[in-house]
Amino acid sequence: MADNSKEDFLQLVKRVGAFLTLKFSNLFRQLDSRSVGAIAGLAFAVVFTWRLLRTPSGPQRRQPKRQAPTSSNSGVSSHESVNASSSGVSDPSEDSRTQNVIDEFFQPVKPTLGQIVRQRLSEGRKVTCRLLGVILEESSPEELQKQATVRSSVLEVLLEITKFCDLYLMERVLDDESEKKVLTALEDAGVFTSGGLVKDKVLFCSTENGRTSFVRQLEPDWHIDSNPEIITQLARFIKYQLHISPVKLERPASNVFTATSLEQFFGCV
Repeated sequence: MADNSKEDFLQLVKRVGAFLTLKFSNLFRQLDSRSVGAIAGLAFAVVFTWRLLRTPSGPQRRQPKRQAPTSSNSGVSSHESVNASSSGVSDPSEDSRTQNVIDEFFQPVKPTLGQIVRQRLSEGRKVTCRLLGVILEESSPEELQKQATVRSSVLEVLLEITKFCDLYLMERVLDDESEKKVLTALEDAGVFTSGGLVKDKVLFCSTENGRTSFVRQLEPDWHIDSNPEIITQLARFIKYQLHISPVKLERPASNVFTATSLEQFFGCV
């Protein structure tokens, strides 16, 4: 009687399986290849995720405390105890793979240079910056009479600043030829092609006090300079300043920052 019931049950399972297979085959005929691929991909992702993240099912039931085995059957009892305890322990390698996937998923995203520039400038929208020793390789007006060279390491940062800020470049020069050399060097470096800086925003003067007057008239959020005297004079009037120098000021104001280079201030070196 029991054998007949088992055979009847197996037959019922086969019939249900055949019915479901027919239904699914008809359903798949009605779908295009993209829909079938999407369903197959979804099914694969669900199965893969389940296998990767699965944990031992069901809460662990506390085993009743057993009495210590007698000396006559201690070997058998200890062997059974080990088998029973090991059956409920998860695979350490599987837990490690799961943790690695979780750590990789929640790994912080590295910010772009544009995001770093905006953050370091505290969302400041207007910036004034001297050229010598900051943007240019040269460090004195006398050198500009011979040549002007844009520092390649600062170019990427400079272009990002022009995208976000209203940037003005300024410098003291000794003659008109020096002005032309500076403008030509900036143009050859592609500074004017980015759209954020035009030649009219490159200002020239004949004295250091002239650069101070430029800054006060423009009222920038940030001024960048390598002259400590100008940095000190403008500390009361400008919201933030960046002093480019290998040596820090002795008693800088709270709104004055120091860096060895412009790119170092933005973490590009």
